[in-house]
Amino acid sequence: MRFYIRKLVAFVSTLILVSVITFLVFQILPGDPAQIILGVDADPQQIAALRETMGLDRSAGERYLTWIKDTLSGDFGTSIRYHRPVADMLVERLPVTLSLALFSLGLTLLVGLPLGIYIARKDGKLSALLLSLFTQLGVSIPSFWLAFILILLFSVTLKLFPTYGYTPWSEDPIGAIKSLFLPSLALAIPGIAVVIRYLRNTLLDQSRMDYVRTARSKGQHEQGIMYRHILRNALIPVITIVGLLIADTLGGSIVVENVFALPGIGSLLVTSIGTRDLPLVQTMVLYIAIIVVSINFIIDILYKVIDPRIRLKR
Repeated sequence: MRFYIRKLVAFVSTLILVSVITFLVFQILPGDPAQIILGVDADPQQIAALRETMGLDRSAGERYLTWIKDTLSGDFGTSIRYHRPVADMLVERLPVTLSLALFSLGLTLLVGLPLGIYIARKDGKLSALLLSLFTQLGVSIPSFWLAFILILLFSVTLKLFPTYGYTPWSEDPIGAIKSLFLPSLALAIPGIAVVIRYLRNTLLDQSRMDYVRTARSKGQHEQGIMYRHILRNALIPVITIVGLLIADTLGGSIVVENVFALPGIGSLLVTSIGTRDLPLVQTMVLYIAIIVVSINFIIDILYKVIDPRIRLKR
């Protein structure tokens, strides 16, 4: 129980620290939101009145406490550019980003885990060497460059998938899958390469352990040893990598969504930064940070579920 309480306290403390850093970063950025709204030719009295209405004339501590209070109550403010509640815009855009992230993570695990096991079992053979070459390329190629290559190959040349845009799931599920497949693949390929490399190295390390030799001496089948013993012990570092991949997917989707013109959180964030839409940018950055911190918290809990030995160490 103390383990979970300690992790929960660390989780809450990190969230508070993230919120403080997020708030302070956007307070020291140059530019005045009131000036942006009214324009450069606005009367100074109008600017001062708008600053008072927006609460910009108050101290940073007061603004932070007000922001946190409003955020916890679900009031994220109003977008400066779009003149709409930030919460409504996030609700509209969130399904696109979540669909992209889940689709990408699904491709990463469905392809990366079996290939990682395969390359470990075929270590030293030609097929394993070819897959190792793929992982080298996958790790080194950025997602946005892959996005352009995939568009050129599958959209322009083969005409199998749309070049850009998004089809909502409610309108056409098949169209939604087609519009998300290439961006998800662009995000998944580097992740697949990372999962293969880490899983292969971890499986080979575990296969040299004493408990594996003991299992073999008892006459257990190699396949049973792999899936009952080696793979379970190898999942700990893989889970860590998957958690990092989820965070990378959220970061990579910012660029990939713009390449494929997807109406998600990432494309909205880029547009909002360009117009210094502070309420919108601040909320989205906090949202992404909370997801990353939450993923790390979940991973810590999964460690204890997968490896019972961790319970003895805490």
